[in-house]
Amino acid sequence: MTVEALLQHGFQAVTLPEGNREIDGAYIGDLLSWVMGRATADNAWITIMSNVNVVAVASLADVSCVILCEGVVLPEDVKATAEQKNVNVLTTEMPAYQAAVRLSQLI
Repeated sequence: MTVEALLQHGFQAVTLPEGNREIDGAYIGDLLSWVMGRATADNAWITIMSNVNVVAVASLADVSCVILCEGVVLPEDVKATAEQKNVNVLTTEMPAYQAAVRLSQLI
């Protein structure tokens, strides 16, 4: 499944510079150093963190997208950085667990 395809399933785009990226799994976590060491390329990273370090970690780990849960809003400066770094960011009102369950049903 592609990142862009998630838009039909309860997720909204914040930045979508590479919407055709494939998702092959998910990683849920908010501790950035933990995510850096454990998320793998092409995972969807599910989190509530929304600072600029999220973009750096997403880029480093080469995740297919970041999914911000519980209606978290990405600040405009972080959004601009995500677009510059080609990091896909989605948002949802769902809690992390529900987002992960939905994602697991789709991929």
